[in-house]
Amino acid sequence: MASVVQSLFFREIYSDKGISMPPIIDFHAHAFPDQVAARAIPALEEAGKVTACLDGRIDSLLSSMDTAGIAQSVICSIATRPEQFTSILSWSRDIRSERIIPFPSFHPDAPDGLEQIAAISKAGFSGIKMHPYYQNFVLNEERMWPLYEKIAAEGLILVMHTGFDIAFPRERIADPRMVATVMDRLPGLKFVATHFGSWDLWDEVEELLLGREVYLDLSYALHLLPRERAREMALAHPEDYLLFGTDSPWADQQEVLAQISTLGLGARLEEKILGGNAARLLAAGE
Repeated sequence: MASVVQSLFFREIYSDKGISMPPIIDFHAHAFPDQVAARAIPALEEAGKVTACLDGRIDSLLSSMDTAGIAQSVICSIATRPEQFTSILSWSRDIRSERIIPFPSFHPDAPDGLEQIAAISKAGFSGIKMHPYYQNFVLNEERMWPLYEKIAAEGLILVMHTGFDIAFPRERIADPRMVATVMDRLPGLKFVATHFGSWDLWDEVEELLLGREVYLDLSYALHLLPRERAREMALAHPEDYLLFGTDSPWADQQEVLAQISTLGLGARLEEKILGGNAARLLAAGE
């Protein structure tokens, strides 16, 4: 990790503050097998009316990480069909490295979902990614509780898409109230609510989630929030429960780092967000 090339931008910022730059961990990134990326990225661009910053390949992500000075990225896979579990788990094993931390996925419709969660844990992965829109479930519906309980019992981290999704109609299937319900019922679950708690539902995040011990990643949110509001939200949340994330390839990793640097959060909190909190959480998920 010490050999990772640090970006000149952040190296200068931390040098000016008289401190060493911490290893940076992007807790929310995406990539695909090369042959899948060639099809998936154009399709996802069309669905969301967005333009990807990368082509979706692991090699391209690693190059971006080198440019931005990012030590590690968590790869969040999404099983859109139950039968994808085996291939996702196999690919996750193939790409796992010192710098790439895969979070496999299973589909909640799988009849053997509990066994698949156990297989992810047995294979040595630290966490799982789920997405209510792509996997067709409501965050707090009754059938999800045995799955969440199993994830918690295995000590796994659950990275959950929360809020609306840019590519889908605005149905309330993963809103802050539902996140709060999950946390109330399963306080031991290591739950990461993406997109600063819930994408484009930040009024409700402020009301229902800020101040609670629930992990929030900052992916695909900072460019949509006024700087002062983003700063106030970050300062209102427990400092150990904020995570740097980009949603790469849908945002440029170096640009998101620059956005964080403009918030004026102070060196201590920046260090925790950029990597300290993620390192501690990942260690707890091992």
